[in-house]
Amino acid sequence: MRAEDTLMFAEAADAGRIVAAQLTANAGVVAQAAKCLRMHPPSAALICGRGSSDNAGVFARYLIETEVGVLTSPMPLAVSSVYGRKPHVPDGLCLAVSQSGKSPDLVAAAAGARAGGAFVIALVNVEGSPLSQVADLTIPLRAGPELSVAATKSFIASLSAIAHLTAEWSGDADLSAALNRLPDLLDAAWKQDWSAALPALTQASSLYVVGRGVGFGVAREAALKLKETCGLHAEAFSTAEVRHGPMALVKTGFPVLLLPQSDATRDDAEDLAADFARRGAQVFFAGATTAPGVTALPTTSSHPWLEPILQIQSFYRLAATLSTARGFDPDRPPYLNKVTETV
Repeated sequence: MRAEDTLMFAEAADAGRIVAAQLTANAGVVAQAAKCLRMHPPSAALICGRGSSDNAGVFARYLIETEVGVLTSPMPLAVSSVYGRKPHVPDGLCLAVSQSGKSPDLVAAAAGARAGGAFVIALVNVEGSPLSQVADLTIPLRAGPELSVAATKSFIASLSAIAHLTAEWSGDADLSAALNRLPDLLDAAWKQDWSAALPALTQASSLYVVGRGVGFGVAREAALKLKETCGLHAEAFSTAEVRHGPMALVKTGFPVLLLPQSDATRDDAEDLAADFARRGAQVFFAGATTAPGVTALPTTSSHPWLEPILQIQSFYRLAATLSTARGFDPDRPPYLNKVTETV
């Protein structure tokens, strides 16, 4: 099987077109949502999601706290769905992210947050889903049908919708202008060649994926995709956290993928890359680097908050190729379904 023949490859390649259509179609509803948030500033924000949508929520948390200054936290879904409690969040915001909008625990958490006083915004790919029905407002992802079990274009559509909402809410003109260029940059990012990492990762049994700040959610997403499509044990860490206990496992030949963006966290990522290389690790760094012994992977530049979106697009091409090189079918990961409904 060739990666180019898989649904994962084709669906990820379509992300630029999807985001272009989404930004245009969602202009009105995003402006409406942002106006509500400016008129009634939330006291705090809760994020609901599972799997790739949970990773999108990590992106949202850093973006909202950095751009708007609203304390944002992931919501433990079991508190509502298993323990039957609802959070007390008067004047709060609940941002619920989902491809299908069907998982009972996610729907219960969003409904519980609304009952507890939160304004619920659903970012969901299936309009009219149960999640949309319990939300105050729905921002459609508009990714279209996604047939591969591995989420790609729907994840990127989640990130672009989150960035769109945050840019409107904060009034960040630079971020809004960069968003207008995002579709073309996604097409460029898809063409970036990360095959330099293939020889090491084809033979690997474990690796770290490292990011920080607004890029940490994308590091988590990359680790998830390596697990589900490549049968490769991957763990995501921040550049700060990995320096504690996890550093003990990094020995000669251990692969590390670093995904930094061009903001205040980048120098720390370069220092860490050099530390890993001195330990004999095989280090792959997204973007140009002066760290000795480190392999640079080509990237597409943009506003720092959008660079993680471009990096995950380049990564998806690598992941599809790596999956088939390791003898897997990325469209049909073992023991997984497209829609996972948890309680």
